[in-house]
Amino acid sequence: MMKDRVSITMLEDGVADVRLIRTDKMNALDPAMFAGIAEAINTLKATKGLRVVVLSGEGRAFCAGLDLSNFAASEDKKPGQGNVTSNLGDRSHGIANLAQYVAWGWRELPVPVIAAAHGVAFGGGFQILSGADIRIIHPETRCAIMEMKWGLVPDMAGFPLWRGNVRDDVLRELTYTNREFKGTEAHALGFATKVSETPLEDALWLAKLMASKNPAAMQGAKRLLNAMADSTDAELLQMESDEQKKVIRTPNQMEAVMAEMQKRKPVFSE
Repeated sequence: MMKDRVSITMLEDGVADVRLIRTDKMNALDPAMFAGIAEAINTLKATKGLRVVVLSGEGRAFCAGLDLSNFAASEDKKPGQGNVTSNLGDRSHGIANLAQYVAWGWRELPVPVIAAAHGVAFGGGFQILSGADIRIIHPETRCAIMEMKWGLVPDMAGFPLWRGNVRDDVLRELTYTNREFKGTEAHALGFATKVSETPLEDALWLAKLMASKNPAAMQGAKRLLNAMADSTDAELLQMESDEQKKVIRTPNQMEAVMAEMQKRKPVFSE
């Protein structure tokens, strides 16, 4: 399923170049795309030596959201097989259902995920974009929390992902009206990390930089960052100490120090 909707190319230093490849439909989400993205996330979770993920869309768009043109028919033809809407209450993927997992699952990866968006990021596509740790967006990218247009509520992990990114009243306005906004506004509001005319190139450059850091420290930092929203101060203080104990004075940590002092590229053990 994945090969028809998502590609994974491993680059140097453990960087995974992940692309949505349903270009004829602007990477819109049909049942096969949901299944393909979930499979890609699970594949990455099992990939040894993975350090950073770059997520982007091939063709004219990042992701145009739900493909309503064939979604209902596809759901009816394959009950129980990758079915997305019939069992929304089921937690089929850890704490999430399938629809939520294609966005939330990027947060569950142990390594940083950098998304590069261009063209369109609507509805579910905007929520998938929001699942990345860092989001680089082209200034003219068309964005929208689109679900209300179709009489739906956003339900692909958007709300826990947007928490802390954008003001409450702004999120309400965008949700209630499904108003379109460009990449520049997405950045100004807090949905995007930075604006770039070359988002994919910038994302790959940033991934290369992150891949040059101690992978154990990077994973520890992501665990801490993931815990910030739901942990007390005391819990976070303890977690900081626990994560530091895992990396301090290890061979990889000492290699980071030596490489910096000797002004060379570090060589880490996995």
